[in-house]
Amino acid sequence: MGSKNKLKRFKENETFGNVFQPTREEVVSNTFPFKGKWKQEVFKNDNPLVLELGCGKGEYSVGLATRYPDKNFIGIDIKGARFWRGAKTAVENGLSNVAFIRTQIELLEYVFAAAEVDEIWITFPDPQIKYKRTKHRMTNSEFLQRYKKILKKDGIMNLKTDSEFMHGYTLGLLHGEGHEVLYANHNVYKNEGAPEVVTAIQTFYEQQYLEQNKAITYIQFKIK
Repeated sequence: MGSKNKLKRFKENETFGNVFQPTREEVVSNTFPFKGKWKQEVFKNDNPLVLELGCGKGEYSVGLATRYPDKNFIGIDIKGARFWRGAKTAVENGLSNVAFIRTQIELLEYVFAAAEVDEIWITFPDPQIKYKRTKHRMTNSEFLQRYKKILKKDGIMNLKTDSEFMHGYTLGLLHGEGHEVLYANHNVYKNEGAPEVVTAIQTFYEQQYLEQNKAITYIQFKIK
């Protein structure tokens, strides 16, 4: 993407009421005004709050918001030029139950209060296959503990990926640490019992993977 195009998208993001772009200083100093108040201040309701981490273009967040109007969704990514597409689509379609935050996943506990979130989705993350990249895997032990801080007691985690490595790594870690695996399948489109929410929404790249007969994996779990 050209730099001019990126700048245009950054500027347009600033005009969207569904986009929040706090500075790192604002977040870590605990002056971000919506922490603990997302339902009341932003969505103006008491519906469940669902996050998509590393949301990319925001396709999944928008897809979920369209299918589940009785829930609130927030897509999170550090690259605002990417989720610009999702934010713009939401504005154009009048979706008031989806928002986007430009911040790092490492700062989640500064953006959300303890037990404020009902559910988290991680869709097609970079598997960070090299061992030295383990600390960057979005389902490693450290990240899981971050998620636990902001999730409600029985909060649900969802991992959808095209990476057999990421699927196997996460499943092994969950079993090894005693977390509760609610559902796991290494090829959800070939499994008749797959939850509808997993197969009903497909990102642009996911459609490409399916055309190549690439298996899409899914795990649903609770962090203990």
